[in-house]
Order: sequence, then structure tokens, then C-alpha cells
Amino acid sequence: TVRAGYVDEGWKDTVLLWPSERVKLLMRFEDFPGMFLYHCHNLEHEDQGLMRNYLIQA
Repeated sequence: TVRAGYVDEGWKDTVLLWPSERVKLLMRFEDFPGMFLYHCHNLEHEDQGLMRNYLIQA
């Protein structure tokens, strides 16, 4: 885990994860159908598969 005070609190559109950590995302897409992208900001990670599309169907 990240030590207290290291990460700003509140709603974010990015998540810091350390090895073996997991996160659950709470998102509402009901007004935004279509193709979207998620990715890691580390380019080496993107190149190894941490950049994918996902489809939201209304």
C-alpha cells in the first residue's frame, strides 16, 4: 500500500498500483456508448499490452 499522505485523496482518472495490487473501478457509461481506451502511462507497459480498447453498449 501507499503510505498515508503520498497520494491525493478524491476522485481521479488515474490510479497508482504497485506490483500485485488490484483496483476496482466504479464508472457510469450510460450516456457514452462507443469505443474507449485504457492504458498505462509507462510506454514500455503500453507496448507489452497495457493498452486496450473496450466497448460500451447502450
